[in-house]
Amino acid sequence: MADLIRTAHYFKMTIPDKSGTLAHMLGLLHDAGVNLLAVHAFPRMRRTQVDVVPEDPTTFKDAVKPLKWKMHGPKACFLVDGDDRPGALVELTDQLASAKINLTAVTATTAGQGRFGAILWVKTRDVKKAAKVLGTR
Repeated sequence: MADLIRTAHYFKMTIPDKSGTLAHMLGLLHDAGVNLLAVHAFPRMRRTQVDVVPEDPTTFKDAVKPLKWKMHGPKACFLVDGDDRPGALVELTDQLASAKINLTAVTATTAGQGRFGAILWVKTRDVKKAAKVLGTR
């Protein structure tokens, strides 16, 4: 089966780099009925940057508004779902490299049962070109 690659919207914020802060944030989103397709959190300048890809950006924005979180976005990224195989990520990154599109970040993992998933980030100016190269839906 061919990889499913879609353009998605993500939002980013920073939270304190303390135990339980991410769990609290995710719990509030869960309680508000927000379904997240992806979460990527990493240390940044003594804090933690959290990128979230909500299934429904409008529901996400409505849930975050009363919480008064300082969110940035939406910005575009690419979500990949596919059959796990040797070189799956090589194929994707090579397509972008051949088009002279620089990846700003990549997160990929096996998803079990022969599946893999990835999030690809490119500069805003390259989103349309990358979407065309990747054949997104």
